[in-house]
This record gives sequence, structure tokens and C-alpha cells, in this order.
Amino acid sequence: MSTESGAGVPRHGTGEWQALDHRHYLHPFTDHHDLGQRGVRVIECADGVYIYDSEGHRILDGMSGLWCVNLGYGRQDLVDAAAAQMRELPYYNSFFQTAHPPAIELSRVLGEVAPEGFDKVFYTGSGSEANDTVIKMVRRYWDLVEQPQRRVFISRRNAYHGSTVAAATLGGMAPMHDQLGPMVNFIEHIDQPYHFGLGAGMDPDEFGLRQARLLAEKIEETGPENVAAFIAEPVQGAGGVIIPPDSYWPEIQRICREFDVLLVADEVICGFGRLGEWFGSQRLGIEPDLMPFAKGVTSGYLPLGGVLVGQRVGAVLGQQGGEFAHGFTYSGHPAACAVALANIRALRDEGVIERVRDDVGPWFSERFATLADHPLVGQARSIGLVGAIELVRDKDSLARFDKDLGVGGRCRDACFAQGLVMRAVGDSMIVAPPLVMTREQVGELVDKAWRSLDITASSLGVTGGA
Repeated sequence: MSTESGAGVPRHGTGEWQALDHRHYLHPFTDHHDLGQRGVRVIECADGVYIYDSEGHRILDGMSGLWCVNLGYGRQDLVDAAAAQMRELPYYNSFFQTAHPPAIELSRVLGEVAPEGFDKVFYTGSGSEANDTVIKMVRRYWDLVEQPQRRVFISRRNAYHGSTVAAATLGGMAPMHDQLGPMVNFIEHIDQPYHFGLGAGMDPDEFGLRQARLLAEKIEETGPENVAAFIAEPVQGAGGVIIPPDSYWPEIQRICREFDVLLVADEVICGFGRLGEWFGSQRLGIEPDLMPFAKGVTSGYLPLGGVLVGQRVGAVLGQQGGEFAHGFTYSGHPAACAVALANIRALRDEGVIERVRDDVGPWFSERFATLADHPLVGQARSIGLVGAIELVRDKDSLARFDKDLGVGGRCRDACFAQGLVMRAVGDSMIVAPPLVMTREQVGELVDKAWRSLDITASSLGVTGGA
């Protein structure tokens, strides 16, 4: 007979959980028939950089949950912050001329850690909602400055900006677009700065300039007077950790200024230390007008997102009359804001971001690069604490495996069997571990990744992996 845990959740065996899951739980981005055949993996607890499943296996979480558990699991300070706030004021809204201290204080603190000029913030519950907010905020800005015809957004193919209708259109994920059909009709896309996949034989900086100038071509094609904004992740995350060449962002910025187009840096993944700075824009020298964020702002302990607003847009929205008709029930939720404050305090006081920049990040880059020596790997790249390896059939030509072989999925499964979470994006394997991992744990990650590559190679008949 089942008993309850201290949290009031029943205790079941793995088989019982899997049966209940298949009967009731519809998962995101999932083939539910396939999941029912395979059975869900049940994660019961976590500590530090490790998660533990219902079979008692300890697994190194190489993806920080979903790019978000920057401080790792088991942080009592974050738990205490949520509990204290829930006792004092568990919820109140920000509508009707009201506010509460956690949201106000977090707004001030975000202004301290953000790049200069970002002293206003609009709160949401997620990154998807943050990017929906960006669309409305940009539209409102251009209306207020009497250029209402500027309605077109330009984004990149294979970008990920969320899964709500507008955010999914803003992103450039072909499978999402193919399944959902026509959605929002004012968004255009250009190719991504994916040197490994699109720039074979080209100098990286030459390729970066070529890809950036696709933006100018699209603006000219659309009509500069019609373009509202360009949005992009500093480093593309869910698209496969696409790190642009050094020449890319300076040229993008020059083009946006030339055509007076707003620049939006989607910091949902790159923000709060992932690249060794508070925001990815700071690491890559980007000077955006808007920065949507989420994930690492609370280390995933409670849902919170938002948009950091630079002076150009903020001054207009803050001084012009008229209602900005947009918001959410949970905008600036007090408990989520309290956790975010504790999270930012810990990142500051413990020197976590500086350590990523100066110590564990460079060590990770050095160790992760050794995976390029494996017969199955065409490239191993990283920046800060995020990286990708490209699985190839032939290291000389960099030819890929047949898609029907599902090589990325095989490698992901081998990783789990070895006690490592590594995500597959097609035949690219990506990692974004918690920022608090040690050098020793970096070595553990790389060793387990190598063994997983050996297992994958063996399943494909590729020799020389050991």
C-alpha cells in the first residue's frame, strides 16, 4: 500500500508511476505513443549537480534541468526565501495601481546587474510569455513614436523563442511551424550563423559577415520603414548551441543602427551567468534595446520571466500616456520574485559568475574540446558553461549519418545509461550544466560523455572509440 512522502505526494514504485503517467500526463514536445511504449523516467530527488531516479540511479544533470538550475539543486536559501514570502504574502497582483516589495526590490536589483540603461522590467511567468510581451511592447513603442507601420519582426531559422503561438512563430523551428501551420503573419526569418552546418570551407569571420548581412537584405526586401525589430539569442540554445563567429554580432548591430531597427537579445538561456557574465549580451558585446529573460533568474526553483527594457524603449513607454494593454495574473509573483532575489544574491556573494568566467568555464572548454578526438565527433565547441558536439559518419568530410539511424537519440540514451543527461538536437549533443559544478565534476561529465560515444559508435559499427 502506498504511503505519502513528507511533501504529501504518494510513494509508488517505478512501474506504478509509469502507468499513472501514461494514463494521465500529457508531456511537452513528446510522442505520447512512443513514451507509453518506453515508459517515462521518474526523477524523485536531486542535490547539487545530480538528479536521482526512482530506481536509485545517480545522474549528472548536464542540462541544468532545462537550461535553468544555475545554482544547482538543494539550495536551502532559495527554499527559505519562497517559504518566508509565502507566509507573509503568498500572492497579490500588479494590476489596479498596486505592487508589493519583492517585485519592486527585484526590479531595482535587476537594474544593477543588467547592462547600463536597463532600469525598467516587465514581469511574466516564462520565456515564451516574455517574447510575446516583446512583440506587444515593440508594437506599442512604434505606435507611440508615430511609426505604426513598423510591424515586421525578423528572426532566424532554427531559433527558439518559446512555444506560445506568437513566440513559436517568432522562433524558427521548422517542426513547430510544420505542425501548427500558418500562425502570426508579420514575422520573417533569415539563416542562422551556424558555421559547422552552413559554412563549410569558409573562414569563420567571412561566414559571420555573410550571415549577418542576410539581415540587411531582408530589411531591404521588406522595406526598412516596415521593420520593427530583429530578435536573436546571443548563442542559440535549443537550436544546437550555435556560437556565432566573432564578426557576426558587430555587423548585426551596425545594420540595426543603420536602418533604425530595434535589437532584441533573447537572454532566456544565456542570462544569469551561463556565458560567464550576467548576460550573454555582455559576453558578446551586444547593445540591445530589449532583453527577455527567464530560467536562470530563479535557478528554476519557481517560474519567473520578464523583459528588461533599455532606455530608448523604456523612456517612451514610461512617459507617454495611454494604457499598455498587456499583462498576466502572475506578473511579478511575490514568491517567485523573492526566490529571484535570493538567487541573484547567491550568484553575487559566492562569485559564481566570476568563477564561470575565470575558472570552471575555461577548464570546461579545455576538457570538453578533447571530445573532438573521438571517431564519432566532427566538432566540439563551447562557451562559458554550454557546449555541443557534432556527431558525424566521417571525420574528414564531416558527412552526417542517415537520419533514420537516429544517432542523436542513441547517444542520448547511452548517456542516461552512463549516468549523464546530455540532450540530442538532431545529431548534435548539447550540455549546459549547473554553474556550481566543480572541476572534478567537469571531468566526470567528459568521461561519461566519451563512454557514451563509445557505446553509440559500437551500436553503429564504428571502430576506434575506446
